[in-house]
Amino acid sequence: MHGAIRCLEESALQIVIAVSEEGLLLGTVTDGDIRRGLLRGLDLSSSIASILNTEPLVVPPELSVETALQLMRANKVHQLPVVDQARRVVGLHVWSALTMPTDRPNLVLIMAGGEGMRLRPYTEQCPKPLLPVQGKPMMERIIERARNEGFYRFAIAVHYLGHMIEEYFGDGSHWAVEIQYLREDTPLGTAGAIALLDCEEEKSLIVTNGDVLTDIRFGELLDYHLRNSAAATMAVRLHEWQHPFGVVHTQGINITGFEEKPIARSHINAGIYAFGPQVRAAVAPGERCDIPEVFSRLRAMGLPTIVYPMHEPWLDVGGESDLDRANGRVPR
Repeated sequence: MHGAIRCLEESALQIVIAVSEEGLLLGTVTDGDIRRGLLRGLDLSSSIASILNTEPLVVPPELSVETALQLMRANKVHQLPVVDQARRVVGLHVWSALTMPTDRPNLVLIMAGGEGMRLRPYTEQCPKPLLPVQGKPMMERIIERARNEGFYRFAIAVHYLGHMIEEYFGDGSHWAVEIQYLREDTPLGTAGAIALLDCEEEKSLIVTNGDVLTDIRFGELLDYHLRNSAAATMAVRLHEWQHPFGVVHTQGINITGFEEKPIARSHINAGIYAFGPQVRAAVAPGERCDIPEVFSRLRAMGLPTIVYPMHEPWLDVGGESDLDRANGRVPR
């Protein structure tokens, strides 16, 4: 028990998670468990097994943050381990971190200049980021989510029907944020607007497409980016695709094996990034440039570019079917 107390004192998380050598959850210990053990007559030399909660409340990785908060409130717990299907510990929700965000001065750049051709006729009179999802524009959801995490400085890159976006959001004061606009005279691609940023900006920034709905926590992405001393970090999603036919493996005319409708897995770009200040050297003013090219240029400069694996709900609203899905199931 003494070791558990030391861990609690050294950590601000107020919980000790016991795992096996394989990372499987064995149980948890909180300050309350220790105090209840002492009331039962245990002492500091007692084994942690005597106070271990072997059936703690846990949640899967795909559960939204808001639902996790509701569970914590309903069960009067301040920590909620996140475990996968194999019961491996993959994260931890902490009440104080979820409810008391620290203000973050880092800029959030939202790319909102595209024409949304695949969403015609909806986008003929309305820019895609302003299309309503359950009664609220997509980009408003992005701004609110980031603001709830402490981000308050935003830049919005506009081109197609950009005046409508500027009229809707104004200076951002309605949302208790500051908004500046980067106006593209001609389309600059998915990254060209980065060169329009104030060259005195010295902090890392978040960049996100204006049509992505997700539960990702921008603050956690930024912290991950900074911990790994990266020049560029790309949020990626695991995408699975099942072959519609049985696959025959051959060598010459010989059959070497069979796979019945195999599943292929790969990581896809989620349209959300963290960049260090170095990114400004990778994009020239007025140049049309896309994000993959930025990553390639940074790598060519010898700078580290990494991925941030996502497990959160995510939807790229690219076409009409995506918009229909968004209006039936919105990440909360």
